[in-house]
Amino acid sequence: FTFKMHHRFSDTVKKWFPPRGSFEYYAVLFHHDRVLRGRKLLSFSDGNSTFRISSLGFLHYTTVQLGTPGMKFMVALDTGSDLFWVPCDCSRCAPDFELNIYDPKESSTSKKVTCNNSLCRNRCLGTSSCPYMVSYVSAQTSTSGILVEDVLHLKTEDENVEAYVTFGCGQVQSGSFLDIAAPNGLFGLGMEKVSVPSIFSREGLTPDSFSMCFGSDGVGRISFGDKGSPDQEETPFNLNPAYNISITQIRVGTSIDVDLTALFDSGTSFTYLVDPAYTRLSESFNSQARNTRDSRLPFEYCYDMSPEANVSLVPSMSLTMKGGSYFTVYDPIIVISTQSELVYCLAVVKSTEMNIIGQNFMTGYRVVFDREKFILGWKKFDCYDIENSTSFQVEPHSKPPAVAAGLRNHTTPES
Repeated sequence: FTFKMHHRFSDTVKKWFPPRGSFEYYAVLFHHDRVLRGRKLLSFSDGNSTFRISSLGFLHYTTVQLGTPGMKFMVALDTGSDLFWVPCDCSRCAPDFELNIYDPKESSTSKKVTCNNSLCRNRCLGTSSCPYMVSYVSAQTSTSGILVEDVLHLKTEDENVEAYVTFGCGQVQSGSFLDIAAPNGLFGLGMEKVSVPSIFSREGLTPDSFSMCFGSDGVGRISFGDKGSPDQEETPFNLNPAYNISITQIRVGTSIDVDLTALFDSGTSFTYLVDPAYTRLSESFNSQARNTRDSRLPFEYCYDMSPEANVSLVPSMSLTMKGGSYFTVYDPIIVISTQSELVYCLAVVKSTEMNIIGQNFMTGYRVVFDREKFILGWKKFDCYDIENSTSFQVEPHSKPPAVAAGLRNHTTPES
């Protein structure tokens, strides 16, 4: 089934969204709501729009509802980590955000996950609550607490659906989670057993696949069970880590032969490359740029966008994947404005650890994470165009036996 994303802004969080007040914008959303009501879809109970929020790490966020009675959380979507967690019984959570805090005692359907649960791999005893600790790539960014189980509220056109999921009751957050990224929780979409897509598949709710659409205007959509379309481009996943693929060539005007693996990670805002790939790509980009260079941390290659600058000459970029499929990069730059100037930067950062294809490179695509076939698929896509998207009926399915973000986790609750 497909999750069509139509988010309803709350008074608490709408101040972080970009202004979208035109009549045309709301007319499009109204049209999609009407189309949704005519199809057999499953969605989050509060709608499924995702929005890129620049002030919160340039990540895509959506609203989910947990517990009984339901409580709403605005969570970041992260394919680079596994655990879904929300702030809960906080001893240290984001201090400057008036957002919901989960309390197991206030939900009649909340259950503690004990040490003898199959999802608990940490050291603890018997019926005690299962602790978790997850550390992320971003400096000193982590979450810790206990695992709990509760209802995630969903709906189809005809009925409400309650799915029990295991998630983190995040009592202590650190690093980026205290200010610029995921202050109200993180929705891990990785391959481990504790991730929500794994739970959906294991419970027979969906095929073991999902897609994320990244619109050029910052509006997106997530579709659980979506296995893509026959005409999409594809490349196989490498075995480790999850959603890791191989790139054989980078083209920035001229072709650059490479042999690198990279993680496709929606929880990382920008793209990170290690040398020599970073230097070869950035120097090739710079040699073709026609504007005055002006370096700005963390981006090494920035350029003037004054009225006389010719931004139409921004170099084009593409990747060739293992198997020969072609991936055009529609959004390789970021525009930065101050009171006195306007610049654009190549939104690629030099990495010392690993290659990460971040959210900016995914812009303009519906990206399919097919966990059954172990393939990544992609197709140029308008995230508003649901007429051409693949939907699935809700039926049982048997499963075979950042500078601003950078949220890929080092450890999971199973480790």
